[in-house]
Amino acid sequence: MMVRSLLNSLYTKLVLVLFLLFLVIGGVFVVVAMYSAHLYQQEVSQQLNRDLAMYIVNEHVLIKDGEVQQDNLSELFENVMTINPSLELYLLNASGQVISHSMAPDKVKYKQVSLGPIKSFLAGRQRGLIMGDDPSSESRQNSFSVAPIDVNNRREGYVYAILGSEKISTITDVLQRSLIMRWSATAILTALGFAFIAGLILFFFLMRKLRFLSRAMQEFKDNNLQNSATINGEEDRSLDEIETMAVTFQQMSQRIHQQMHNLQEMELMRRQLVANVSHDLRTPLASLSGFLETLQLKSDALSESEKQSYLRIANRNAQRLTLLVEELFELAKLDANEVQPHRESFSLAELAFDVSHKFHLRARDNNISFDVVVDETVPEVSADVGMIERVLDNLIDNSFKNTPAEGQIRLHLTPLIGQVEIAVSDTGYGIAEDELPHILKRFYKPSAITENSDRQSGLGLGLAIASRIVELHGSHLSVDSVLHRGTTFRFALPQNG
Repeated sequence: MMVRSLLNSLYTKLVLVLFLLFLVIGGVFVVVAMYSAHLYQQEVSQQLNRDLAMYIVNEHVLIKDGEVQQDNLSELFENVMTINPSLELYLLNASGQVISHSMAPDKVKYKQVSLGPIKSFLAGRQRGLIMGDDPSSESRQNSFSVAPIDVNNRREGYVYAILGSEKISTITDVLQRSLIMRWSATAILTALGFAFIAGLILFFFLMRKLRFLSRAMQEFKDNNLQNSATINGEEDRSLDEIETMAVTFQQMSQRIHQQMHNLQEMELMRRQLVANVSHDLRTPLASLSGFLETLQLKSDALSESEKQSYLRIANRNAQRLTLLVEELFELAKLDANEVQPHRESFSLAELAFDVSHKFHLRARDNNISFDVVVDETVPEVSADVGMIERVLDNLIDNSFKNTPAEGQIRLHLTPLIGQVEIAVSDTGYGIAEDELPHILKRFYKPSAITENSDRQSGLGLGLAIASRIVELHGSHLSVDSVLHRGTTFRFALPQNG
C-alpha cells in the first residue's frame, strides 16, 4: 500500500519522468558524440590531404599513350606503403573502374567507383566532408582525395586515394571505445547527474507549495467544509500559477464557509418561521373559529350586542390573518424582483405629514408623543412614492409596538449633499447589542419579552420589507439602538435632478 501510494505521488512521477528523460538525452548525446567524432576525424583527414592525389599526379607519370606505366606505378605504391601504410591508392580509368591498386589482391572487393563524389570533389561545389566509395568494402564509404589524369586534354583516368582505410577505422573505433568514450560518457553523465539533482531540488520546492495546498484542501474536507482554509501569502507581489491557485482556493473556501454559515442561519430561520407562523396563524384562526362557532351554535341565546361583539372580534382576527398573509406575499415578490420601483419626483415632506396623520389617533390612545420634524430646505426626491410610504408605515408602526406609554416617537427629515436623510427614532425598549445584526432579517423577533403584548404580534416581516424596499432604491437601512433607551432607523433617498 505504501509503495502504491508512493508511485501515485506527483513528485515521484515527475522524478521518474525526469530520470527517463535524462537517460534518453544521455544516450542520444553518447551516440551523437561517437558518430560525430568519427565524421570529424574523416573531415579533418580529407582537408589535410586534399591535394595529396594532385601531388602524386604531378610527380609521377602513370599513364602514357593510353598505357599504364607499371614501373612508375609499382614504385609509387612501394613508396606510399613505406611512408604511410594506412593510405590506399587506386588507379581508375575515365569511367571509374579500378585498373590497379596498392592493396593485396584479396582486399579489393569492388572494382567500380562512383564518379559522382569524384566530380563534386574536383568541382569544389560541396563544402565539408565528401564521402566516396571504398573498393575494399562493398558498403562502407570513406573520405578520399582524387586527382584527374589528363593527357593531351583527354581524361585518361584518376588517382584515387582512400584516406580513412580499414586500418584507420579500426584504430579510430578502438580510440572511441576507450578515450573518447570514457571522456564523453563521464562528461555527459556528470552534466546529467548535476542537472538531475538540480531538477530534484527544483521539483521539491515546487511540490512543497502543492503539498501545502493539498493538505489545506484535505483539512477543509475533513472539517466538513466548516472552517475556511488559511493560506499565507504576500498579496502585494506577483504570484505564480500554484500560488494563484492557492489564493483562489482560499477565497473559494471562505465563500463556501460563508454560504454554509448562511445555510445554517437560513435553516434556523426556517424553523423559527414554522414556529412563528404556527403560533401567529393558529391564535387568530382559533379565535376566529371559536367565535364563529359560538355564533352558529348559540345564535338564538345571544343578545344583539353580544353578537356584534363576537363579530368585531372575529373580523379583527380575520384582518390580522389577512395582514400576515399579505406581508408574506409582499416579501416574496420583493425577493423575486417582481416589483421594481417606479421613480418619480415628489415632496418627501408632504408624504411624511400624510403618513403621520394615520398614527395621531394611535399616539393619543397610547399616550405617546409623536412629532414630525422637517427642515425647511428639504428638496423633492426621486423614488417610488408608494414604496416609500410603506417603508415609513412599517418603521413608525414598529416604533409604536416597541414604545411604552409616555414615550416619544419622532420622524425627522434632514437634507444632505445630493440626498435627503429619513430617520425614525423612539424612546422605546431598544435592542440588545448582540441582536442588532439580525434585527432586519425576516422572521426575526427580539428575544426579550416585555409586558407590551403588541410587541410580540406579527411575523417580524415589517422591518425586512422596509429594508428590501430601501435596497431596491439603492440605499441602506441602518439601525442604532441602546437597550431600554430607544432605537433609530435611518436611510437616505437621492434628491430629484
